[in-house]
Amino acid sequence: MNRSFLITGDSINSRLDRWLKRNISPIPQSLIEKNLRKGKIKVNDKKIKSSYRLQKNDKINFYNFTFKARLEKKKKFIYDPSKKDLLFSSKIFIENNENFAVINKPAGISVQSGTKSKKNILDIIRKTHEFKDASPYAVHRIDKETTGILIVAKNRKYAQLLTTLFRIRKIHKTYLCIVLGEFKEKKGKLVDILFSYEGNKKIESKAITRFKVIDSNNHYSLLELYPETGRKHQLRKQLLIHGYPVLGDSKYRISEKTKIKDNNLMLHAHKISFSIDNIKYNFSAELPPNFKDTIKEKYLKSFSL
Repeated sequence: MNRSFLITGDSINSRLDRWLKRNISPIPQSLIEKNLRKGKIKVNDKKIKSSYRLQKNDKINFYNFTFKARLEKKKKFIYDPSKKDLLFSSKIFIENNENFAVINKPAGISVQSGTKSKKNILDIIRKTHEFKDASPYAVHRIDKETTGILIVAKNRKYAQLLTTLFRIRKIHKTYLCIVLGEFKEKKGKLVDILFSYEGNKKIESKAITRFKVIDSNNHYSLLELYPETGRKHQLRKQLLIHGYPVLGDSKYRISEKTKIKDNNLMLHAHKISFSIDNIKYNFSAELPPNFKDTIKEKYLKSFSL
C-alpha cells in the first residue's frame, strides 16, 4: 500500500525515525533502517537517513509498505487537579510567554506522574489559563522535595530546543541549600564519580559542582551551588559523599539511625540563565517561607533575593 504524509506543526524538526514510531507504529529501529535502505520510505521522493530532521511541508512517502495498527499503549494516568491545586498554581508562575513558562515549584509535588507519585506539576498547569491552547513539555526535572525554578515548554519546537540547551550545558543553574556541618573552604569545586544502575548494569558518571559558602557556623552551612553536570540527585549525592548532607534529606544522609527533625529538604533551585536567538533570559525563584525560617533558626546570615 502506498501513502504519503505532509509535515506541519509540532512535527517540524523531529527526527524521521522518531516521527515514524510516534505517528505510524512502534516498529523496531532495524526495520525502519531496512525500509529506508530499500526505498520503501522516502522524504520528498528521495532516500534519506533515519536521523534526518523533518522540515515544514516535507512529504513522507511510503511505497509497498504494510501499515500495522499501532499497538495500543497502556492508558497514561492523568492527574485531575482540585480547585485548591489550581488556586495555588496561579501564584507559581515567574514567566509565561507563547513558547515556555517558568514556575517556582513547591515542595512535595513531582514534575511528572510516576508509580509512586500521581499528583504532578505538568497535569496541574495543563488546566491553567497560562496553558490554554498549549501542552506542557518537561525539558528538565527537579526532585519532588526540591523547590524552585522549573522550565516547561509549550510546544515541541521549544521542548527540543531547551532540551538541547540543557544537554550541551548552555543553561546555567544556581541552587541554594543548607547542609549539616561547617564548610572549611569558602569556595571550590566538588568532582566525584557517581554510580547508578540500569537493570544489573552499573553505570559510572562524573559529577562536577562548584560551590560558594554564604555563611556557616559550627553546625550548619548555607551554600550556593552551581552544577556543571546534570546527574540524577547529583547535588544531594555529592554533598553526602563529602560529609555535608542536605538538611532534611531522608534518603541521602550519614546514618540510617539519624532522626530527621527538619523534614523539609533544604534545597532550592534559585536562579537560571540562558540565551535563545541572542536574547538573554535570567530568572530567579523566591525562597519558600520554611527555607527563610530555617536560615534564621540555624543562626545563619540572612539571604536577600
